[in-house]
Amino acid sequence: MSSRYDRAVTIFSPDGHLLQVEYAQEAVRKGSTAVSRFSRLATKIRIIERSPPFPMIAQVGVRGENCVVLGVEKKSVAKLQEDRTVRKICMLDHHVVMAFAGLTADARILINRAQVECQSHRLNVEDPVTLEYITRYIAQLKQKYTQSNGRRPFGISCLIGGFDGDGSPHLFQTEPSGIFYEYKANATGRSAKTVREFFEKSYRPEVVSTENGTVKLAIRALLEVAQSGQNNLEVAIMEKGKPLRMLDSKDIADFVKIIEREKEEELEKKKQKK
Repeated sequence: MSSRYDRAVTIFSPDGHLLQVEYAQEAVRKGSTAVSRFSRLATKIRIIERSPPFPMIAQVGVRGENCVVLGVEKKSVAKLQEDRTVRKICMLDHHVVMAFAGLTADARILINRAQVECQSHRLNVEDPVTLEYITRYIAQLKQKYTQSNGRRPFGISCLIGGFDGDGSPHLFQTEPSGIFYEYKANATGRSAKTVREFFEKSYRPEVVSTENGTVKLAIRALLEVAQSGQNNLEVAIMEKGKPLRMLDSKDIADFVKIIEREKEEELEKKKQKK
């Protein structure tokens, strides 16, 4: 049935779905593998674009009381590849940071457009963009690519975090369809469902009342699905009025030790209750 309705992004299926948009969402869930599916006669041709060999497992974002933390887990880069060129966390403005899952090439276009919009807003309005404004801009750009022939949807999902002018932290997510929502904590990419279930159980206001608590929650969420442990975690911290800070491997290792010790203590308490 789908072969009749996935030839163009502007065609609805009888049950009200835009199949090309759903394929783009599937590309996000698969991490680094994007599938754009077209039908030709009885044959389904899958055009698969693979990023370099570092598929992202999941991206997580946590909004704390006084900070926003974004984290990603990536597989090892190629032996001769420069690690600095492998990034899924980027700055859109001094106070806005974004992490994404899906096609890096698609993300590069959105990042450039969003950065230009942030600077244009500063020039025209003489104020930095709000988080909702730049999120809405990115979502509108994505949505435009679901209504025109000869185009395909952006195959990425974005987590956008930062601070407004009044100092309030925000965390938004945008989808390939152009929708966006604000979250206290969320995940996107492969294994995102598992991470979201963890957040639903573990997120509490008192946990994220401090920066350390917020970072611990983000790292613990990544460890729930990380295939290579702490070795390939990348964590960014955004604080009000301060530049984006990336945790180095030593700092991450220290947090992991604390998390493991807390897990052991929780197990001991459960054993004692039994």
